[in-house]
Amino acid sequence: MLPLWNRRSRRWLNDRLLMELVPRLNAEEIRGLFAPPPWGEEGPPSAFCMTKVGEWDSFRNIDMDKEASIMESIENSSSKRRDRQDADKVAVLTAWHRVDGRTREALRRCYLTDLVSGYEECIRLFVKDSGNKDVLVMHVQDPFHRLLLHGVCEFYNLVSTTVAQSKGGAPTKTTKIKKKQSASSELPKITLCNFLKMAKEGFW
Repeated sequence: MLPLWNRRSRRWLNDRLLMELVPRLNAEEIRGLFAPPPWGEEGPPSAFCMTKVGEWDSFRNIDMDKEASIMESIENSSSKRRDRQDADKVAVLTAWHRVDGRTREALRRCYLTDLVSGYEECIRLFVKDSGNKDVLVMHVQDPFHRLLLHGVCEFYNLVSTTVAQSKGGAPTKTTKIKKKQSASSELPKITLCNFLKMAKEGFW
């Protein structure tokens, strides 16, 4: 066991070394050691302090069974929303893959968005309001425009046929569009134009 004077000298030496290694703290640094409150500076008041206590009574004293029921309904609604979004994605991708590969490429590169939107609006109205035996007749003479029209028809699972006719001695093209016998008349929630826009923006 070391003598008392030896132990005191060793303690003094250790304290001396510690003071040399760790510099003295200023007032700001010392105050920071005792933050956050209640020792340091006061923080901003919370939202709970800024309202009347009675307004939070129903929140704090809610029945546990009622709370569980509310949480379950929130989770179910969010789950249904996710399922619906997934179903919409599957539906639009299925519709897109019905389009011929060459036509898909033309639609991707197409800058005539107003033309495609006009075709799509007409087709959607036809699918929604017509019967199974009705025929939509469109007169589109430009070959590229007809290609886009056929692509819209394929997207909505319709049969489109273009035939050549002679009107007043001049040849014309007529496109006849009708529904398939076994096809569903339910329209995809995501339109073709919206799908193409999202694809260009990198969402697909």
